[in-house]
Amino acid sequence: MQLSIILVCTTGVYLLWLDAWIQKEFEGKRWSLPARVYASPIELYAGLPMTKTLLVENLSALGYVADERLHHSGRFREQQNSIAFITRPFTYWTGKEAARSLRIDFQEGQIGEIIDLDTASPVGVVRLEPELIGKIYPQHNEDRILLQDDEIPEFLVKALLAMEDRGFYRHHGLDFRGILRALYTNIRKAKVAQGGSTLTQQLVKNYFLSRERTFWRKLNEMAMALLLERHYSKQEILTAYCNEIYLGQHGARAIHGFGTAAEFYYGRPLAELNNDQLALVVALVRGATYYDPRKHPDRAQQRRDLVLDNMVEQGYLSRQDADVAQRLSLNVIAKPAWTSAKYPAFLDLVRRHLLRDYTMTDLQDAGLKIFTTLDTTIHRQAQVNASRKLAELQRKTARSGGKIQMAAVIIRTGTGDILSLIGGSNADPGSFNRALDARRPIGSLIKPIIYLTALSAPQQYSLLTPLEDTNLTLKLENGSVWKPENYDKVSHGTVYLYDALKHSYNLATVHLGLQLGLDKVIGTLLKAGIDRKLEKFPSLLLGSVELTPMEVTQMYQTIANGGFQSPLNSISAVLDSDNKPLQRYGLQVKQALEPGPVFLVNHILTEVVAGGTARSLQTTMAEYLPLAGKTGTTNDLRDSWFAGFGDNLLAVTWVGYDDNRPTRFTGATGALQLWSAMMRDSGIQPVKFITPEDIGWLSRHPRLFSGNCPELPLLPYITNYKPSDHAGCYSG
Repeated sequence: MQLSIILVCTTGVYLLWLDAWIQKEFEGKRWSLPARVYASPIELYAGLPMTKTLLVENLSALGYVADERLHHSGRFREQQNSIAFITRPFTYWTGKEAARSLRIDFQEGQIGEIIDLDTASPVGVVRLEPELIGKIYPQHNEDRILLQDDEIPEFLVKALLAMEDRGFYRHHGLDFRGILRALYTNIRKAKVAQGGSTLTQQLVKNYFLSRERTFWRKLNEMAMALLLERHYSKQEILTAYCNEIYLGQHGARAIHGFGTAAEFYYGRPLAELNNDQLALVVALVRGATYYDPRKHPDRAQQRRDLVLDNMVEQGYLSRQDADVAQRLSLNVIAKPAWTSAKYPAFLDLVRRHLLRDYTMTDLQDAGLKIFTTLDTTIHRQAQVNASRKLAELQRKTARSGGKIQMAAVIIRTGTGDILSLIGGSNADPGSFNRALDARRPIGSLIKPIIYLTALSAPQQYSLLTPLEDTNLTLKLENGSVWKPENYDKVSHGTVYLYDALKHSYNLATVHLGLQLGLDKVIGTLLKAGIDRKLEKFPSLLLGSVELTPMEVTQMYQTIANGGFQSPLNSISAVLDSDNKPLQRYGLQVKQALEPGPVFLVNHILTEVVAGGTARSLQTTMAEYLPLAGKTGTTNDLRDSWFAGFGDNLLAVTWVGYDDNRPTRFTGATGALQLWSAMMRDSGIQPVKFITPEDIGWLSRHPRLFSGNCPELPLLPYITNYKPSDHAGCYSG
């Protein structure tokens, strides 16, 4: 008797403790949610260069499906010269945008008109929801999208009840009749067709308990199910179940909840799934690995059909509708549309930028929504074209052996927003990100900095200043001798400063740099955005300084933007899990260099494309001219560079071997060709430099020059420092 009293008291105390613990855990449950990383949303408007084919590609990348009925968001319908579609509702940092029914008409390779189908009125700008490009996962590698009560489709609930818990709304956590019924059905059908655990018990197993199978664990499960039902509504339990249930595996990532399963298997939100698709995700509850529709489609289809049959049996679905659904194929996507393998280098950059403001725990657990600057249209075209061109370059340098590599950065010139970033020829997560981490000598890409340093002293230097392109020998501090030479091994005597940069003469550049002093040149590099300690060696004047493609891009952004520097940025905004803005990454601009001298340098850089070392763009990019740029080649043809820009876009490309062997490519024959292939489909616009107030123009009047000079083009100068009325005639 005494032992029984002790046992009852102990059990009572344990149940009281268990009851309090369950409430604390359930109410305080904070699911660890991965950060979701989005590309920049696509904006559509009349006059935008875009074809119907390209828009279909963009819609398909977002998981839209063709549907003649057009009865739901995420659907589109093609017609001869137009596309009708229904956008998805989406919450941006500026607020929530509702779904809209639209038709876009196309004319001669661009959008002609956008019509709201509900009001039959024209629309100015349409913003498509951004593409999900990756996730930053919690440490336990669970992927989850939290659903609210009203986001769970009624059909899914009915399918779930028909398969897993027919008495859910009648029992109080345990369903003894259900256990007996399941046992009878399984014996009769000679297979596991039904389970005996209630949804509440399944939630308890997933939510609170370990995976061990013991009698004590089963007793705990039953007691906890009863206690959970005592304190919480059926809807609260059902919603928690729909968010917790395990439904698949993506590498090391566990797929939890129906919201994530819809995205994982169909590339669309749960609300957009058809009945047959909802039946499939419910079929996975019993065994996501065993019924994996990608690996075991026959098993998955049989289980899905069983779900539909059970719904007919329970009166949730007509036999006719079930037959229609059962005739449909599974039609799951081959792989998740949001795999991080599509944009590994860019996502690497995003993580680095985020860690300046957030802890890794915030990124892994807090369910942040991160909106980036990635332009998926530009990036996809650049990636495809770069791969083709790199393969061509690989064939040309096959004798060198090894795999040739590349890196590229494309930005919006005025803002510094990074639109595309490619870290190498192999786009694998975790691979070496050459765009961010490969420090290589930049060769002649440094020359605009040297000439900019000179032109910043207009009282001494102009575009018509004579420079000596003659041989020289320097004895260095370590006793060695440095004897630079031109690429063509020829010295050109006295040349204009203008021609020295246009034709990238090494000797004239070294003479000029030594006149200026290395300290001044390094000072200009720092102003242009280079943030690292630089050694004062004369070879710096020919680009021995080692920089990453990202650093080179920052330097040229300052030049291309008229001396106004914007830090390169990959993030637009961050929202918390409740869609509340945490941080905006707005435009930052500072004047780093004087606009007048920068304008003079940019004028020469357009001439580099017009008739200098980048003149091949006159053929390959004829419809986009004028453009500006500079080639770069290092000793023994080890590194090939090109930095080029139009009015709106700037891109830097690098080609070389990881082991630093010669490529046999100059900047013009390697990186420039890659740049041209990537930028043809980018929407780059011809340069239109804003002329600063202190700029004047030299006419072509012969009296300005003595001797029998060839006609010179119209040249800019700083107005208070007009070149002499009589200048010598130098070869160029």
